[in-house]
Amino acid sequence: MTNTATGITIPNHPQAADLLKVLQTPAPQLVERVRRGLPFTELEALREPLGLSLQELAAYAGIPSRTLVRRRQAGRLDPAESERVLRIERLLALATEMLRDVERARDWLKSPKTALAGLRPLDYADTEIGAREVEQLIGRLRHGVFS
Repeated sequence: MTNTATGITIPNHPQAADLLKVLQTPAPQLVERVRRGLPFTELEALREPLGLSLQELAAYAGIPSRTLVRRRQAGRLDPAESERVLRIERLLALATEMLRDVERARDWLKSPKTALAGLRPLDYADTEIGAREVEQLIGRLRHGVFS
């Protein structure tokens, strides 16, 4: 799959979803990137693997439509928005590692889960606490713990 916004080809293998290297980058570097604010192109790069429009992805990241327009013009997200985008990308990367397929991971993140009170993982992860719960669910599933 090729991301039309960035021209990056995303092969369908586990590392493909870690497009922004969130799982491979040391925490201090991620903290610094978030503090500076992620480039707007990173939000665009995450859109296609998730199969979402830019507006849908922005909504998951808590970025209102009018703010999205301003961020596109500025070319950079603010730190709070960057942290929420990184949270979503981390979940995609973890789900892809678990399922070994970007498309299956995307479908998993968009499907209701009993362990998450019937909510979709992307919806449940709208807070940091919810995202941690989704990460824990992925961990349990990876280790064969029925959830």
